[in-house]
Amino acid sequence: MPTRIIIADDEAIQRMDLKDVLTKQGYLVIGEAGDGLSAVNLARELRPDLVIMDIRMPDMDGIAAAETLTQEKLAPVLLLTAFGDQPLVERAKEAGVVNYIVKPLRESEVAPAIEVALARYNEFRAMEDKARSLSETLETRKIVERAKGLLMEKQGLSEQEAFRKIQKASMNNRKSMREVAEAILLTNEM
Repeated sequence: MPTRIIIADDEAIQRMDLKDVLTKQGYLVIGEAGDGLSAVNLARELRPDLVIMDIRMPDMDGIAAAETLTQEKLAPVLLLTAFGDQPLVERAKEAGVVNYIVKPLRESEVAPAIEVALARYNEFRAMEDKARSLSETLETRKIVERAKGLLMEKQGLSEQEAFRKIQKASMNNRKSMREVAEAILLTNEM
């Protein structure tokens, strides 16, 4: 399935040229916008794989739009602009832009820039998912440890016996160990 892209540029001719380049290279342009706000709304609606946009646009510039798209985890953003000055590059980095192409556009640079942008975005999302998973695992472990300690204290069980009791209740009731541990802690609070 081809990569689905939204392009945003306030100049219709630039959008047309970019769409032509993208289409020739096998990408699917699913939407076009002439300003940053429209690009954000279009991305919310269409959920593209990538948004390519100019920096200087009316209503909301490309960097502000990129920041919104990044915060809402809608799509990675590749900026396409005639301006390569350092303050803009810094703003783009802070906004979460995954790649940056300076105009005039050279067709040979488009596909590599897109592929790098998508790869970086996917790596970032994978790291986020892993961090979330590790955080949940750590939290589960803390809850199970507290419940285990409570069983050891209240019922005079060894650590291994308390763990086995939680584990057995988990299997018998088809609940996660975390759910069983939370129930033990909640029962104790009452």
